[in-house]
Amino acid sequence: MRESELLAHIYQRSTSLGEHVVVGPGDDCAVVRLTDNGPAALLTTDQLVEGRHYNADTPLDLVARKAIARSISDIAAMGGSPVCALAAATINSEFTQANELFDAMARWALRWSCPLVGGDIAIADGPTVLTTTVIGTPHRDRGAVLRSQARSGDLVCVTGSLGNSLATGRHLSFEPRLLEGAALCDAFGNKLGAMIDLSDGLGRDAGRIAAASGVRLTLESSLLPRAEGADWRSALQDGEDYELCFTLRGEAPAELAGTPVTVVGVVDAGSGCRVRTPDGEFIDGAAMGWDHES
Repeated sequence: MRESELLAHIYQRSTSLGEHVVVGPGDDCAVVRLTDNGPAALLTTDQLVEGRHYNADTPLDLVARKAIARSISDIAAMGGSPVCALAAATINSEFTQANELFDAMARWALRWSCPLVGGDIAIADGPTVLTTTVIGTPHRDRGAVLRSQARSGDLVCVTGSLGNSLATGRHLSFEPRLLEGAALCDAFGNKLGAMIDLSDGLGRDAGRIAAASGVRLTLESSLLPRAEGADWRSALQDGEDYELCFTLRGEAPAELAGTPVTVVGVVDAGSGCRVRTPDGEFIDGAAMGWDHES
């Protein structure tokens, strides 16, 4: 079973979730109204698995940081602000630094104004697994930015640089783009189309925007902002960048909150995500990226 196949099954069965659910599975966060006609909340959860998302010898502070930051990044991808978090953990029975781990998670949660307010702990054999749930609020004026809001004629843009995140250790120390997401909403309002955080690689995640919006994204390999040591394929498929990919009608900014912004393609009629290679050929971008497989 591939992750993408399981997710497709979940999306198909999640069509009738009640009147309080504005957006269900298939975006970076669920959007839920807790009362009739009340304000919306953003809900997201992410796991961090020892041996999959970090190594056993990773410094404890970086493990804690990533456990919180992954879910904070989902809030950023909706243009929202975090409010609070809950953390559940299955701790290996021989792990002796649980107090230090949870203290560090609490510190990092406060770093992003998202205090830990509860959770659950279990002790078991096997790898340590940390699950962080974050509750947030959408942008006060723009509202939640969805993957389904790209339009033909939009520019495709990314923040920062892409690729080589695992080899350089950047996947442990990335900064969730909260300020950048909010700045986009402030400056562009409804001219801002779709947005997603790049956890599985630009190619695959841009394909998710295309599928949700019913459009085609065309990316130019020559325009991709590459991290040190990354080539254009690495920038498309390595994943764990946690930068923002967004679509925008109008002129793109050169930077957001001090972070560089690069135009990497366009949105047009059609379907899927295609990438123009340095040779001028087109390849399937949506197939380039991370897909968990059992």
